[in-house]
Amino acid sequence: MKTTKILLSGIMLFVGVATSTAQKKYSKNQVKKLKAEVEAIVEANKKQTQVMVDKIFSFAELGFQEEESSKYLTGILEDNGFTIERSISNIPTAWFATWSNGEGPVIALGSDVDCIPKASQYPGVAYHKPIVEGAPGHGEGHNSGIPLNITSALAVKEVMEKEGIGGTLILWPGIAEELVAAKAWYVRDGLFDDIDMCIFTHVSSNLSVSWGPTRGTGLISVEYMFEGEAAHSAGAPWRGRSALDAAELMNVGWNYKREHLHPLKRSHSIFTDAGDQPNVVPSKAGIWFYFRDVTYEGIMEMYAEANDIAKGAAMMTGTTMTSRVLGTAWPRHYNKVIAETMYENIKQVGLPEWTEADQQLAKAVQTQVESRKIEGLPTELSEIGLPVLEPVSGGSDDIGDISWKVPTVTMRFPSNIPGLPGHHWANAIAMATPIAHKGATAGAKAEAMTIMDFLLKPELLTQAWDYFNNEQTKETKYEPMISADDMPPTFLNKDKQDMFRPALEAFYYDETKYDTYLEQLGVEYPTIEE
Repeated sequence: MKTTKILLSGIMLFVGVATSTAQKKYSKNQVKKLKAEVEAIVEANKKQTQVMVDKIFSFAELGFQEEESSKYLTGILEDNGFTIERSISNIPTAWFATWSNGEGPVIALGSDVDCIPKASQYPGVAYHKPIVEGAPGHGEGHNSGIPLNITSALAVKEVMEKEGIGGTLILWPGIAEELVAAKAWYVRDGLFDDIDMCIFTHVSSNLSVSWGPTRGTGLISVEYMFEGEAAHSAGAPWRGRSALDAAELMNVGWNYKREHLHPLKRSHSIFTDAGDQPNVVPSKAGIWFYFRDVTYEGIMEMYAEANDIAKGAAMMTGTTMTSRVLGTAWPRHYNKVIAETMYENIKQVGLPEWTEADQQLAKAVQTQVESRKIEGLPTELSEIGLPVLEPVSGGSDDIGDISWKVPTVTMRFPSNIPGLPGHHWANAIAMATPIAHKGATAGAKAEAMTIMDFLLKPELLTQAWDYFNNEQTKETKYEPMISADDMPPTFLNKDKQDMFRPALEAFYYDETKYDTYLEQLGVEYPTIEE
């Protein structure tokens, strides 16, 4: 897909800033002064950060259904001079926002925006209290990352304009990250072909960054669909060919295979279609798998084995089988130079100052979910994350695909409570409270200062690419798991979101009437007991 590259070239040509601005040498004192300026601007804009964090929390939109979130965020960026390209990679809620001040580094800032099914939760309340029973909610904390990126980008933009610093900022959303179903399409469609580096942000309980191979897995997400012949289950069952039998046999076959998987591999599944009613032999059925491993080769090996089992299940039942890829993620590898530069800024920013109320909420939530440690919010920074020498299995994130395209890091920022289950209503409790607001502001400071380092010291970008070309990709070459014909599965979650959106709309945050979302909901912070 070439439209973004053409758009970016056009913007830079139109601005026409002299190339000398990108080549200007800055002394250590000048760099220090300009970084202090962006840090101060972020602090001054913390109210806007809070509003954005609360607003996205209130929308509570699942992957591929982030309509209100995307409209709101792109509106803010458009009002601040960014050019928006919408529906990138044929994903209606996906967008790239670009602002250029002429020749210089092209820096992309990304974060996720979708939420979790059935995780609706009143913020600031230390027990299960859904805003809308059964509805989606931000039980991972993806409502905070893009507000952080916007805050840091607007601070950097202000200084770039004032000082005539050349460079381009691009903001983009990780649509449907919980389905790992967008970033590989961005890479396939060439959206990162002309980008020099990427900073990705993700909510956590500390302010941290790592480099090299990281713990966790990559994956391929595949749905297998079987089709047979309906019949009366009691009157003429011999005339039916059960698609559900095929899906169940595939599940059984894969479970036998599971006994022989290496411990670093992971796989899990759900049935997506299991028939209509018991007295009709199911003519259609489906089962959806995630196949995870710590290497690309291991993922594709599992995928091939699953394909064979699916074919066997179809043969045993006289049914037909088709499949479709619903998402992919490469194992992640982060850039050493960007991470080390960022960590110096993280040390300068430090952790937020948590109040007694913040700590009370954190300890109450940890007690509620029976966390191993009841110790509240961290008061000491994490060390920089070093390369994982022995692979460790775990979760996946499709930022991995981008990390193999351009030098990339993920900055984790302290907006949630440690020791929680993850993908759970408890993880939503902090995400529209002072904990999330202060953590996003701290993260925005570290990110903005890091962006300034790479704008003002071009040798850093050269070093980042040297690591990428001569160490990271020296022996491992990126191969996409999707083909040119695979379409992003934008149909996913539509029924769920449509079901709950009308009820959720009554709870959208109105910042013109209320200072915070807690105030709008009438939550006394913190609420510890029912």
